Amino acid sequence: MAKKASEKGNKAEKRTASKKKGSGSAKGGSSAKRGGAAENGGEARSATPREEAPEPRLLRHYRDRAKRKLLEEFQFKNDHQVPRVVKVVVNVGIGEAGKNQKLLDSVVVELASISGQKPVVTRARKSISNFSLREGVPVGVSVTLRKRRMYEFLDRLISAAIPRVRDFRGMPTRSFDGRGNYTLGVKEQIIFPEIEYDAVEKVHGMDITVVTSTDQDAEAYALLRELGFPFRGETPVPILA
Repeated sequence: MAKKASEKGNKAEKRTASKKKGSGSAKGGSSAKRGGAAENGGEARSATPREEAPEPRLLRHYRDRAKRKLLEEFQFKNDHQVPRVVKVVVNVGIGEAGKNQKLLDSVVVELASISGQKPVVTRARKSISNFSLREGVPVGVSVTLRKRRMYEFLDRLISAAIPRVRDFRGMPTRSFDGRGNYTLGVKEQIIFPEIEYDAVEKVHGMDITVVTSTDQDAEAYALLRELGFPFRGETPVPILA
């Protein structure tokens, strides 16, 4: 009896040992497969590098031509003194935004397509009973552009949008605020080629403010002139590709 019990015990130990070996080999095979898949995925990712977006045309024009002309005109001693565009703010005021949600959504979509960036819905900071305005009610849409998107937007504005304005006689030269910033009022958003006229909910205007690094209007005017802004009474500077 003792011999039979010992034989049964030995057989059970062998079975458990063989099961452990099989499970270990299966785990090793699966881990090897995962490692191979990861290596293949890494090779595939490295084989297709991400292409960098081309440099904006207006930025290249500022660096190669406009900056040099501004240095000569104002006799700056340091390159960092040359004025530059810091940001562009596009603002749309909507008096009916609190009552017409569909109009607000359409303006958000239009401004996003024009600027290439998701805009922010601006809300009333305090309640004004005379205007039937309550705190927190949406009153407009705004977007702030910097760096690459800023230069791309200004290039489209100068080259494609402004020439489509009816009876255009040049941009006004008195729209500077005394601190080197320029604000342009646009009466219709349909001048931008990104807007589909059939999908427009309502024709509205917008304010475009160009903020520069200088606090002198004369320097800001010269900067925007060299960037190709078609000011009234001036011949626009051509922007070469």
